[in-house]
Amino acid sequence: MGYRERIVTPRADRTGQLDAVPGGGRVGQPRLLRAINEQALLKALRRSGQLTRAEMAELSGLSKPTVGAALVHLEGDNLVQVVGRRTGGRGPSALVYELRPDAGFVLALDVGSEFVRGGIADLSGVIRARGHRGVHAASGHARMSGLVDLASELVAQAGIGLSSIVQTIVGSPGVHDPVHDVLTVARGLPGWERPGVLADLRRSFGAATLLQNDVNLAALAERDHGQGRGVDAFAFVSVGTGVGMGLVLSGRLHTGAHGTAGEIAYLPIATDGSVDLRDARRRGALEAAASAAGVVRAARERGMTGRLSARRIFAAAADGDERARAVVDGEALLVARAIASVALVADPALVVLGGGIGGAPGFADVVAATLTGLVPAPPELRVSAFGSEAIVEGGIVAGVDLAWDKVLDRS
Repeated sequence: MGYRERIVTPRADRTGQLDAVPGGGRVGQPRLLRAINEQALLKALRRSGQLTRAEMAELSGLSKPTVGAALVHLEGDNLVQVVGRRTGGRGPSALVYELRPDAGFVLALDVGSEFVRGGIADLSGVIRARGHRGVHAASGHARMSGLVDLASELVAQAGIGLSSIVQTIVGSPGVHDPVHDVLTVARGLPGWERPGVLADLRRSFGAATLLQNDVNLAALAERDHGQGRGVDAFAFVSVGTGVGMGLVLSGRLHTGAHGTAGEIAYLPIATDGSVDLRDARRRGALEAAASAAGVVRAARERGMTGRLSARRIFAAAADGDERARAVVDGEALLVARAIASVALVADPALVVLGGGIGGAPGFADVVAATLTGLVPAPPELRVSAFGSEAIVEGGIVAGVDLAWDKVLDRS
């Protein structure tokens, strides 16, 4: 009772440095206020790219002397740099500043059943190194070894030290259980759900290493730089060695209450009961039927022989093989039914198809034609803009944002 809130307002002293002034009295908090000023300038530079001192003052609301003092510190911390002069206006030319993209780096890794892929980007999102390695690993330890070797190659290729990596993002099938700190439903990756995998990742790549669902990362890549740019609601559906979905609603990735939104592999969808029930129990009915293994199984049931793979079956269909064509049509029906289920619940404007099967030439057209008869308002279908690199691209998108938060904290 009787308490009156004391209002704290900023005031610039003669040096241009802001100080907190409660009730008109000067309270010295120069380190805190300097950090606030510097963060304001870093944010303005990140939004705008390149700015003069006057433009930074206008955007941030700080005085020119305060901006000048903050820039001195930021240059000394190797966070900003001068990139030239701007001429043509009234008065002398003005120095132009930008963020130093090499103030930190992001490592993005993609853990697959046949390959591990990766990339290193600077804080502007420009990729400095990219690579992949084949893995034939029957254990989590062997897969971890492949990731470590790939990361070493990427660091050397980028010409940086491992200590320059500010944030590491690992994209993997499955869902992170934060209570037990383990990965669940990591289908197709033997040994990857064992306790200790996440601890091994952090030991190898740093305590701040984050593991994210791979298809969710691919959806982020499409949202920021690919087919989903400017689309408020869309789904990224990946069909290949596995089946999964990343869902973007109102421009934000939707993962659900338990992080399992998008695990469409478990949709109870099959065509004629020929799905392998044991496989379906292990990794979901849709994935057992529609993944690459399911395509091969369907081809053998139609009498196709030899060394079969999904790629060879799709190629045979393109060459006019009727049995292969029937397999592809059956696959398109499975995928269309899955998309129809999503469309009737979430009503996305767009579905982006990715993965080795989803991105196969002409497959999206067959799915779209099949989908038309299943839902009253089918979404538009497009093929991923990034192909096999979608997960690494998404890891860089997520990693750059997190890395910048750390750079701001460091300032």
